[in-house]
Amino acid sequence: MTGIICINKPQEFTSFDVVAVMRRCFGTKKVGHGGTLDPMATGVLPVFVGGATKAVDIIPDSDKSYRGAFRLGYTSDTQDIWGTVNNISDRKVSSEELSSVLERFRGDIMQIPPMYSALKINGQKLCDLARQGIEVEREARPITVSRLEVTEFDGTDGVIEVDCSSGTYIRTLIHDIGQALGTGAVMTALCRTRACGFTLAQCRTIEEVRAADAETLSSWLLPTEDVFAPLPRLELDEVQQRLYLNGVRLDAARLAYRPETEQLCRVYAGDSFVGLAKVNSEDELVSVKRFSIE
Repeated sequence: MTGIICINKPQEFTSFDVVAVMRRCFGTKKVGHGGTLDPMATGVLPVFVGGATKAVDIIPDSDKSYRGAFRLGYTSDTQDIWGTVNNISDRKVSSEELSSVLERFRGDIMQIPPMYSALKINGQKLCDLARQGIEVEREARPITVSRLEVTEFDGTDGVIEVDCSSGTYIRTLIHDIGQALGTGAVMTALCRTRACGFTLAQCRTIEEVRAADAETLSSWLLPTEDVFAPLPRLELDEVQQRLYLNGVRLDAARLAYRPETEQLCRVYAGDSFVGLAKVNSEDELVSVKRFSIE
């Protein structure tokens, strides 16, 4: 079986735990996922099965959406409620003050990754160092927060909804907002509501997958091409199909539709999605990734 199944990851499961379950359920070792979620987070985890695993490293839509709960007045070593609290503040914050501060965190900003993360420095995961009580200097990285809204707030606890670029840490965003307010803040819950273009409405639960038979599992798999839906579609004639599938570069001038130079596009042989390609500087259509006809 080949395709994508979206899982609503439960709390206390790592992303690798979900992959392990999918390997058993689908009976294959060829399983990958589209973006790590922290163990205490829930929500959209796209899982790629069989030949679809070729798509994991070239997903065009890397932006994510989250719903995160927070509590003002606290800071912790992990920047969430599950860590060791190291500071408490009783400073009160109004809704107007919170809204004003949020403006600083919209758009293109810099963010310092948290110590409790899977990022590596000199070959070592930051979280492994953090568990040893070691803190190292981390460089701030550019991220984009295209939407940041407060949907609930009672003066202490609240909920934010965020649309952001890949690599954004929501608990760090909450921590930094707390620092800007002068109160501190920790994340108390996190749900990813969109990833790789998929939403919660398209997700299955671990329990559903475990209980399903092979025929049902197969019917739940989304086509690999769905993850490339934002890309332009390029259809080849029979001669071009044969050449493309054999790795031959095609004359872009002879294509029915000529994509922009270096523009990644979906390639179809009839109604079958067969791969990704782009036009190079020499006006040739070159294969970027080929997929088996499903």
